[in-house]
Amino acid sequence: MSVVKFGVIIRPILVLHRRYVTMKTDVLIVGSGCSGLYCALNLPRNIEITIITKSDLESNDSYLAQGGMCMLKEAADYESFFEDTLKAGHYENDRKSVEIMIKSSPEVVKDLVSFGADFEREDDGSLAYTREGAHSNNRIIFHEDVTGKEITSTLLRQVKKLPNVTLLEYTTMVDIIEEDNVCYGAVIRTADGNIDMITAAYTVMASGGVGGLYKHSTNFRHLTGDALAIAAKHNVALKNPDYVQIHPTTFYSEKPEDRSFLISESVRGEGAKLYDKNMNRFVDELLPRDVLTGKIRQQMEKDNTEFVWEDLRTIPKEELIHHFPNIIEHCRKMGYDVFKECIPVVPAQHYFMGGIKVNHHSRTSMDNLYAVGEAACNGVHGKNRLASNSLLESLVFARRAAGQMKENGFSYDENKAEKLAEAVDINRYLDADKLDEEYRKIAIAAINKGKNEQRKEFLYVRPGNVGIKC
Repeated sequence: MSVVKFGVIIRPILVLHRRYVTMKTDVLIVGSGCSGLYCALNLPRNIEITIITKSDLESNDSYLAQGGMCMLKEAADYESFFEDTLKAGHYENDRKSVEIMIKSSPEVVKDLVSFGADFEREDDGSLAYTREGAHSNNRIIFHEDVTGKEITSTLLRQVKKLPNVTLLEYTTMVDIIEEDNVCYGAVIRTADGNIDMITAAYTVMASGGVGGLYKHSTNFRHLTGDALAIAAKHNVALKNPDYVQIHPTTFYSEKPEDRSFLISESVRGEGAKLYDKNMNRFVDELLPRDVLTGKIRQQMEKDNTEFVWEDLRTIPKEELIHHFPNIIEHCRKMGYDVFKECIPVVPAQHYFMGGIKVNHHSRTSMDNLYAVGEAACNGVHGKNRLASNSLLESLVFARRAAGQMKENGFSYDENKAEKLAEAVDINRYLDADKLDEEYRKIAIAAINKGKNEQRKEFLYVRPGNVGIKC
């Protein structure tokens, strides 16, 4: 089992007559993205915290966020920020969640800076702000075009310093341990394939979205909605599981990679244009994501093409080099010089706005079970997420989850938890492929119950009809 361990935290209890190990911790966090890490950093230092992750510590979608993170830079921008978020979400947003997110943003950014996150600065040392689609003002802080990586790697460095945290890589939550709507921990599959148990006072699902269920997605392939499926299996309330966001601009390739490469919203925010097959501009590039995606689909159908063109040459060269080095390099590797020619772009699945229903403190409908980040739905995004609100929302509500856990205390019925763990039939989880397929079916069924057309897969990438470079 691949284990990164800091301090003597987990107390293994070997049950000789069974083929598993039961471990105890105070808080079990499932996922090593920004929400899980920030939750851990906001918990007391005198409790035991265990973080498990399905892959390695850095293979999560938080690392992939390019554009940046919104923040309330001044009180005068509050109403505009609030309205932009609601408008993008088709006014289906939970207004209290939106208020909490916006008003909490300065404190979260202060934390990140104190941890060492390196955001772009103006000449006078103040934070620099950029703008993306559907934003009426510049309010997005960033680090080049790898903001998510900067934030999440910074948080991970801080977590690794904590003696009360144990990190387990290649460890998958395969079920939760529960009785009478109370969660007592989780059943896990370790890196060596063993089925073990972890009992905990609180379990936090921070395991990301559903991109792995889609043929074309900007997400890591192992993010297959496990938390959504497990929650549904145990009758934990879900909210808007059909609200799946399609990002309007990912790099088109005739040979699709495992993961679609995102061409950040910030590129259009800085002036990039979209053209049809005749190199004519056909749309306002700063429309909300779902609206722009629809416009691109219509144009592709009209032109009978597999993509549209995006022109980055409209951005000043120095700004392009400074702000988007990762995008420039990827396009170069794919055979395109963004300084001389347009690049082909196409929509792909990007973000899960629905998920496990939570309150304003990220608590689910099951006692002692929390959900944060993309796995959760507190209604903040409504029907469509405003660009660069994902990192902010994940951090704000992870912090609130930690705060409520601290307020409620970390005592629980350990004897009952151990008995429930001992009673688990591990035979149900031994066939990993069969279990994965079962959970995929549950997750897909939950998504397909809704009527939101944006949930549907976009099968744009197919051989031929590649157009011409501009």
